[in-house]
Amino acid sequence: MKLIAVIISVMALFMNSVVAQAETKVWNFDNDKVDAIAKDFTSEVGEWKVTVDDTAPSKPHVLAQLAKNSGSTFNLALVNNTSKKDVDLSVQIKPLAGDEDQGGGLVWRAKDANNYYIARYNPLENNYRVYKVVNGKRTQLQSAEIKYKKGWHTLRVTMVDNHIECYYDGKKHLEVKDSTFPEVGKIGLWTKADARTYFDNLMLNGE
Repeated sequence: MKLIAVIISVMALFMNSVVAQAETKVWNFDNDKVDAIAKDFTSEVGEWKVTVDDTAPSKPHVLAQLAKNSGSTFNLALVNNTSKKDVDLSVQIKPLAGDEDQGGGLVWRAKDANNYYIARYNPLENNYRVYKVVNGKRTQLQSAEIKYKKGWHTLRVTMVDNHIECYYDGKKHLEVKDSTFPEVGKIGLWTKADARTYFDNLMLNGE
């Protein structure tokens, strides 16, 4: 009986591991067509295209936001079939240019193009912030100062229930609670105004 119990326990651990692995999805854009939006993505606002970058963490392709919008325009690409509530989400970003704004970030629990959470890094301001966007209006939840260094950097967000944690290059800088969006929603990528940015290795673990 003890042997049977051990076998059952091992099988249970194995099945849990398989399920956990199945819940992880990565978009590295390397098999996507250049000069078109990546598979599974919808360009809600802005000009989102797959392009080639020799410095990409996952060569050769990245997803780029190339529009030169102005003011408070929020450039947004959402990912289809990603209706998640609790998430562990990460992406690598490389800011390219922008006079009004630079950088970008991660979106989650998005109901649509005007309602979601966003965590973004801005190299012009040297800060990392988490916001909620409700009916197109952005409200800051928390901010941290981080001095910018050129190159690729990793943003990561976790959210369980109403508890949000935001990481920059592996270090936690933001932690806040908010219950504005308690239900499942899509994930996505974001920039503001004329911020042109490259994104690579978008990764999602979620329920």
